[in-house]
Amino acid sequence: MTIDLANQIITGLLTGLVYSLMALGLSVIFGVVRVVNFAHGEMTALAMYAAWGLATYLDLDPLLGLPLIAALLFCLGYGLQRGLIDSFISKPEHMQFILLVSMAIIMVNGSLLGFGPDAHGVQVSYGFDTYEIGPLLVDKVRLLAAAASLAVSLLMMLFFQKTMTGKAIRACADNLVGARVIGLDVKRLYAVTFGIGSACVGAAGALLSMLIDVMPPTGPELTLLAFIIVIVGGLGSMGGALLGGMLIGVSEVLAGYFLMPSMKGMFSFAILILVLILRPQGLLGARK
Repeated sequence: MTIDLANQIITGLLTGLVYSLMALGLSVIFGVVRVVNFAHGEMTALAMYAAWGLATYLDLDPLLGLPLIAALLFCLGYGLQRGLIDSFISKPEHMQFILLVSMAIIMVNGSLLGFGPDAHGVQVSYGFDTYEIGPLLVDKVRLLAAAASLAVSLLMMLFFQKTMTGKAIRACADNLVGARVIGLDVKRLYAVTFGIGSACVGAAGALLSMLIDVMPPTGPELTLLAFIIVIVGGLGSMGGALLGGMLIGVSEVLAGYFLMPSMKGMFSFAILILVLILRPQGLLGARK
């Protein structure tokens, strides 16, 4: 393996960890609420716009603005679940689909009206810095973004495993009838779950703003990317989202290295098709 190729793989792994955090929110929401958030990428784009606004007008680094953006997206997700999505939980799936796709369209057009069609990116002071690890060169921005993604993912996993609210949410996911029998407030727990998934989106959007530019079409592209990741990793699996994100991140850089960057989508879909053929439940999904 050449040094240049090794550098590319490291870049893909670091970028993939940020993708994983975005997909983790989608996986958590589906795993508990059993609603597929078709506005997931659009919410990520909103978070990227928020990071850009904080950096442009308040000179606030996206890493420092991450908690604020995550909190704002938590409130947005919680409010959407309690005020709108909850009334559609018991309705047919096609009605949920129409609702969430409509939300996505509103967000895309709202972004177009609010920010225009131009691309917006965040330029940080250390944007061109690198770390030398032996013969390898690691981008400082990607390394910090990946580390922040892992930290947020770990915090979320600890929340679900160690806190009473997290255990109650897991109980709702495992046995909804039993959760209601013992008196758990399922509607509130669903809203908290949707908020947590949205907070992951906010954190991922803040980090992605340092890596890629954002414009209105970015939202649908990120929604599709998140779906590829969670299907490859296993829908509803947190570990699967992390693995799927790193796999897709590496596939994208290898496509650019061996062929051309515009073919990265083809590689992602090729992996998706292979997984659907060989292991339909996903790499870490439970076999039915």
